[in-house]
Amino acid sequence: MATSKKIKTIGVLTGGGDCPGLNAVIRAVVKTAYGHYGMEVLGIRDGFEGLIHGKQHIMKLTPDAVRGILPRGGTILGTTNRGNPFAFVPAGSKAKPKNMSRAAIANFKELGLDALVVIGGDGSLGIGLDFFKLGLPVVGIPKTIDNDLSATDYTFGFNTAVNTATEAIDKLHTTAESHHRIMFLEVMGRNAGWIAMESGISGGADIILIPEIPFDIKTVCRRVEARSRHGRMFSIAVVAEGAKPLGGKEVYADETARRLGGISHSIARDVAKLTGHETRVTVLGHVQRGGSPSAFDRLLGTRFGAAAVKLVADRQFGRMVCLRGMNIESVTLEQATGVLKTVPPDGELVRAARDVGITLGDPDRD
Repeated sequence: MATSKKIKTIGVLTGGGDCPGLNAVIRAVVKTAYGHYGMEVLGIRDGFEGLIHGKQHIMKLTPDAVRGILPRGGTILGTTNRGNPFAFVPAGSKAKPKNMSRAAIANFKELGLDALVVIGGDGSLGIGLDFFKLGLPVVGIPKTIDNDLSATDYTFGFNTAVNTATEAIDKLHTTAESHHRIMFLEVMGRNAGWIAMESGISGGADIILIPEIPFDIKTVCRRVEARSRHGRMFSIAVVAEGAKPLGGKEVYADETARRLGGISHSIARDVAKLTGHETRVTVLGHVQRGGSPSAFDRLLGTRFGAAAVKLVADRQFGRMVCLRGMNIESVTLEQATGVLKTVPPDGELVRAARDVGITLGDPDRD
């Protein structure tokens, strides 16, 4: 579908869950496209679902339209983690999934788009890859607070989520110590423990439980009791939502939707029963997705957005921008999707946590 004609108009959409820094990326795409390459930008509302519906879900993005959005959380385009054009089910419908990819491609042509910039995580970028295979000129930008995309060192949104979780740990410390309680903080991350590890270490947690290292509840209790014997009558435990016990499974708040959540409540009940200590649970939830992006995420989002437009201008389609070390590079969408980046159980981050006395719940190491 891509031709050698000059690229005049690009589309941009945000898919999957929202996260801090999305507006920084949109702003960078628009300002780079207009100011450096003389391209126009059309924003597609509500992810790929907007591409299915066409003109009524389109907004023209100019430098004036993106003025002032750099510090704003969320996305001015809206987003959804549903609406896959290859298996589309309208919201609230129980109909069987329908392939609407042809309609999306027809709307791409009708809108006069020469390229599509997809900002999203593994799911959205996978859809982008499917469209690229059908001939759409697609460029990807990695987005997820989970930081679980293997082709990039960091995704924007992750740093802000870690900062939010760390601030929560700081606040829980004071009330935990005052009331002599065991505080459990449940954080997001799906099947990757990056948020739990980085916030737990940064916040001075005593226990961190992550999906990559199944935990033994007796090991957790031993740490609580050891602190008590040394006069420390409180403990802070950070629990990734995908954490699971040895020989057990993840806990789902919604089995049908496969939405993780609730593992910290189960652990807290067991610890209270086995140790006699009073426990409390805080589930941070969507607070991690909200608020103004950190300086790191604003900068990374801006760099990603500018680099993505350069890929478009250079006709380097079927690729995703990424951070490698200190440099912005790019990889193919095939390399970018399908492989989950998880915390290495014997990696430096885990070793650092153990070295400073944090318990990770595995009986052979703690």
